[in-house]
Amino acid sequence: MSLDVLFSPASAHLLVVDDDPDLLRLLSMRLRANGYRVTAVDSAEAALARVATGRPDLVLSDVRLPGRDGLALFDELRARHPALPVILLTAHGTIPDAIAATARGVFGYLTKPFDSVALLEKIRQALLLSAAPLSSNPGQDDVWREEIVSRSKSMAELLEEARLVAASDASVLIHGESGSGKELLARAIHRASPRAGQPFVAVNCGAIPEALLESELFGHMKGSFTGATTKHVGLFQAADGGTLFLDEIGDMPLALQVKLLRVLQERAVRPVGATESVAINVRILSATHRDLEGAMGEGQFREDLFYRLNVVSLSLPTLDQRREDIPLLANHFLKMLVSKYGKKVNGFAAEALEALATAPWPGNVRQLYNVVEQVCALATSPLIPLALVQRALRVRSNEVLSYAEAKQRFERDYLVQLLKLTDGNVSDASRLADRNRTELYRLLQKHDLVPALFRGEGEEVTGRRV
Repeated sequence: MSLDVLFSPASAHLLVVDDDPDLLRLLSMRLRANGYRVTAVDSAEAALARVATGRPDLVLSDVRLPGRDGLALFDELRARHPALPVILLTAHGTIPDAIAATARGVFGYLTKPFDSVALLEKIRQALLLSAAPLSSNPGQDDVWREEIVSRSKSMAELLEEARLVAASDASVLIHGESGSGKELLARAIHRASPRAGQPFVAVNCGAIPEALLESELFGHMKGSFTGATTKHVGLFQAADGGTLFLDEIGDMPLALQVKLLRVLQERAVRPVGATESVAINVRILSATHRDLEGAMGEGQFREDLFYRLNVVSLSLPTLDQRREDIPLLANHFLKMLVSKYGKKVNGFAAEALEALATAPWPGNVRQLYNVVEQVCALATSPLIPLALVQRALRVRSNEVLSYAEAKQRFERDYLVQLLKLTDGNVSDASRLADRNRTELYRLLQKHDLVPALFRGEGEEVTGRRV
């Protein structure tokens, strides 16, 4: 899957640096025409001054500048803002310097004259892989959902629904696969509700043994059963005035479903061993990864309870369905974890973040967190490399190949990287490879590689289609 098709950025703030006034004007016009906000300056010093007053989302700079050049500008930006993506514009004579800069963290470079489509695609990909969210400062109104990191359309639509239903006292049933963030959504609904100042109590109905679940939910009196040496206040009473979140409600035993239904109908709970009920005022949010309608058909879930809980239904997308959020989530988790492990890690190498963004995620956001935690714990450099991400994803990288197969694979991978570096410019590629154009064309044909597909057209680069 091509990463380019996963993300279409909203208006972002770009800082463009070039001492050629005509090129600066042309670049600014093209970028503004494509919805970007542009600040244009003609020197590295001016660029640093602008960044000091307000961090842009991306810097696009010429390598050759008066005074401090583009590479020195990049080094200064990297020191101050490690996650700020930088793209360099370079003439043929400075290609080796630009390549060296990519090893130090420059997102990429384009050779002059460059194709406008290639430039726009490079910017889109850089914004996708950037650690920073696009220029948007969350206001006070967004505090309720601050734990939910996203910029995808599917999550935006879901959160809008959640905010609307939060204002009422209706019961909400959240559907979502394991690890997709059901409890986070429930907490967000609670914080956006009139009950926000009251308790939020969560219980996983599948994680507590059946013999203990009734006592946990409803409480018990001293001496009501063997081991009940003290009075215990149940979770319903603990959540009084606030919200009770019943996670994995589909795993609740049938006998307890009957008692839960009675509590919801009577708005009162009777602790185990008690003779009188206690009135409660609790909003119920519940969640499941199971098909409850199918469970009802099999007699495993009560129909009357289902309709009590399912007044409003919300469905969380899987992580595979919100791939735009993967780079944002990965960098968010990394920022959380670097202090835990005492690591000086600035972010992910571009190819490492691309591997995360295109990997399958059967365990959803929880699995992504675990992967990021593993790479953070093992990181030994400021940028997390592709190899570490592949290890965490359990990508096979040590398979034994024959000499001929290994040589073939290396040769093709080398050519692909060469074409990516030069945006499909065969002249630049042959010069970097120290081979003549004819020989390079022969190698490209041998490996079924088409230079045009590397020129930022947004297509997946896998070779010629037949």
